[in-house]
Amino acid sequence: MLCGRWSIPLNLFLFRNDHATAIMKNRREFLQTTGKAALVAAGAGAWPVAKANEDAKPTLPTPTADSCIFVWLGGGACHIDTWDPKRKGDAKAKQAGSYYDPIPTAIEGVEICQHLPQMAKLLDRTIVMRSCHHDVIDEHAAAVNRVHVGRPPTGTTLYPSIGSVTSHQLGARGEGVPAYVLMGYPSASRGPGFLGAKSGYLYLTETELGPAGLKRPADVTPVRQHRREEMLERLRKAYLERNPGQRKLEDYAATSVEGLKLAGPKFMSVFDIKSEDDSVREAYGGEFGQRCLLARRLVQAGVRFVEVSFNLNFINGTGWDTHNQGQLQQHVLIEQLDQAMAALLEDLERRNRLDKTLIVVATEFGRPPEFDGGGGRGHYSKAFSMVLAGGGLKTGQVVGTTDELGKEILDTPISIADFHATIYAAMGIDPSEELYDGVRPVPITDRGKPVMACFG
Repeated sequence: MLCGRWSIPLNLFLFRNDHATAIMKNRREFLQTTGKAALVAAGAGAWPVAKANEDAKPTLPTPTADSCIFVWLGGGACHIDTWDPKRKGDAKAKQAGSYYDPIPTAIEGVEICQHLPQMAKLLDRTIVMRSCHHDVIDEHAAAVNRVHVGRPPTGTTLYPSIGSVTSHQLGARGEGVPAYVLMGYPSASRGPGFLGAKSGYLYLTETELGPAGLKRPADVTPVRQHRREEMLERLRKAYLERNPGQRKLEDYAATSVEGLKLAGPKFMSVFDIKSEDDSVREAYGGEFGQRCLLARRLVQAGVRFVEVSFNLNFINGTGWDTHNQGQLQQHVLIEQLDQAMAALLEDLERRNRLDKTLIVVATEFGRPPEFDGGGGRGHYSKAFSMVLAGGGLKTGQVVGTTDELGKEILDTPISIADFHATIYAAMGIDPSEELYDGVRPVPITDRGKPVMACFG
């Protein structure tokens, strides 16, 4: 059915070093003080200007959401076949353009793909961001990493994902639940990077076994389980005493203790999908839809950030990576996305959670309007679409415009850093705040600015 085996990844990287932070802070204060003194001594008169610039730092939007459901369309969903339709093309004649017809939506003058009829009626609950872009084209893994961590990789720092940053900054909303859950296959792109294991995710890979990783085997009684945990705690404590100051080990030990708490009845009850009314489960549709239903239950229970992947079974043969023949069955994916997303929005709205739950529909890049030799499409990252919904944002609008074929951005370009900054700002996280990789300050975003049109 839906729920699968859960595990905690063994990403063991350094957490923030408070001592190093204090050193860095003292050094900065020294440089600022001596710098100001030098300016005054030289009669430069520049300090008042510098102070004015510092005070002029843009005010962040008022936070509007307390949870995020991050829907991932792995493979590269075609923007002109979903959220940004253009003139009709012809794959056989190799005439560039959209593969499907457009339909009107709840936003006057805005059209989307014909296979998104339910979302068309609910588009006023969303912001369609049609001018997203980055510079990674031919490598899926690199593009996935770019959209998840918000910046290019370097050889010196392993950056944390958007889910891990959210987990680190805000933690879980409730007791006895994790802050960050991943429904999909784990990867470093989705991991905590230098933030360490405490900011990692709990993940689901097998969808028919239930959360087996958190279930006690039938032959292990509560008494035996308690004895095992006591013995494990003694061994863990003795090992850490013999190896003091190893933050990686300490972080992982603390994470394993937290993991044991998740096996309790409160968190496990979240996975009882059958407790939902039949009409609710049916509204969400198939496996992907049931994952979205579980995501709603998770945020309702207090999980802060949930990623839901929609590319696991390659329903159309290729997933969203619609090269060659994959284009022919792309509509199957789009229709399932339509059903699940519409059900999620309406379900959250009924429960008065839509304004507090930010829903993000993201993908690693779009597809070009031209068709390849097999009638499918290649990769395209210079312009593509992503969607925000709910979260208390100023919905019912499109941000950004592309040209007649969806290849060039005509206005309001949205970088991945800006995309991240918008999500962080909606969640009450300052996108310019610095985290620390050892003694090295790392801003949460790569100079990203929130898209202010998204906020009322």
